[in-house]
Amino acid sequence: MENDGTMVCESGADKEYGYLGTEGQYKDFDLTLEFKQEANGNSGVFFHSSIEGTKIAGWQAEVAPPGSHSGGIYESYGRGWLIQPEASKDSALKMGDWNTMRVRVNKDTVDTWLNGTHMIHLVDKKIGAQTGRVALQIHSGGGIKVRWRNIWIREL
Repeated sequence: MENDGTMVCESGADKEYGYLGTEGQYKDFDLTLEFKQEANGNSGVFFHSSIEGTKIAGWQAEVAPPGSHSGGIYESYGRGWLIQPEASKDSALKMGDWNTMRVRVNKDTVDTWLNGTHMIHLVDKKIGAQTGRVALQIHSGGGIKVRWRNIWIREL
């Protein structure tokens, strides 16, 4: 945690994945947070997840550099990409500046917004059947740095 109240996720010397998750489990929720990418590389907001060491199972709302599908939904250790935003929505991302992401999960439905732009709408029964932790991710690789702040989650 920085003095200004931001959390910093930075890939470390071992260049492995890292997660910071809630203790509680969430099923239906509306989450809003701000992120700032300070170095190239992807990250994300996992939901309905379980974490064991550096392995996470669940779904991720992608936080990534331009052209890498921020706001899309990826299923970790499962089906892979479930939905990616239309390429024209990529302009909503402000690389190197603060961005506001909203993730709303209600039963089988997931919607994401990036800086007020509706990125995706997904209906998926497998997501609707699960409950789990919400977690911030730093991707493996090295040289990746993301700041997070103003994280709010409201159960529906």
